[in-house]
Amino acid sequence: MNPAEFVNIARAEDQMWWFAGMRKILEAWIGRLPDARFERVLEGGCGTGYMSRWLSQRYGWRMFPADLDFDGLSYGMREGVARMAQTDITALPYQDQCFDAVVSLDVVVHLLKGQEVHAFKEFLRVLRPGGKLILRASALEILKSRHSVFASERQRFDRRRLEDSLGKAGFQLLDCSYANSLLMPVALFKFRVWEELTRQEPRSGVEIPGALLNALLRVPLEVEAGCLKAGLRFPLGQSLLVLAERKY
Repeated sequence: MNPAEFVNIARAEDQMWWFAGMRKILEAWIGRLPDARFERVLEGGCGTGYMSRWLSQRYGWRMFPADLDFDGLSYGMREGVARMAQTDITALPYQDQCFDAVVSLDVVVHLLKGQEVHAFKEFLRVLRPGGKLILRASALEILKSRHSVFASERQRFDRRRLEDSLGKAGFQLLDCSYANSLLMPVALFKFRVWEELTRQEPRSGVEIPGALLNALLRVPLEVEAGCLKAGLRFPLGQSLLVLAERKY
């Protein structure tokens, strides 16, 4: 990822509506697992380490945050995030079958197309039989934006391609849904109309708006979290959520 983006993420991920709302969605998604009492959990592509710390506090998991980019890891190291490792998710240094779960959030989109299968095979290798993969990825090429370019996003996924890639790696799919769906019409207008008309240059979209707008933008994501928790699934959206399992 563009190293400059880590500065923006570190400033915004605690309070910005998108991060806060997507944490609610992630909670609902994890809640779909019958037993999420994991002991050892790898975060494949941890960025600043914020989510590893949050997952540890929220669920009591012993997190192993890993990321290729030291620019991101340095933030977590300063905050005292434990067990951070600089490594490539397509060639993990961990032993076979040493984790109960792998979490990877908006990371595989930074790999070249096709490389995600190598990452998924590595996630499978380090999972014990019955271990779970909790995955989130940016969805739909039509939603690629100036922010996507700034952040060095190399690909986006539709549901079929993501499921096919996981199947090639050996995962058994448990559940899949689009998310960040209710705001998709706004995103389409912004990315395909407004940014084109105004000829905007690539720039970060990670910034905290005014307090009222920040609170209002969280509402659709919190509504989606409730829907996902109730078992509803969205046919389109800006993100894809996956639960998958290593069977053997």
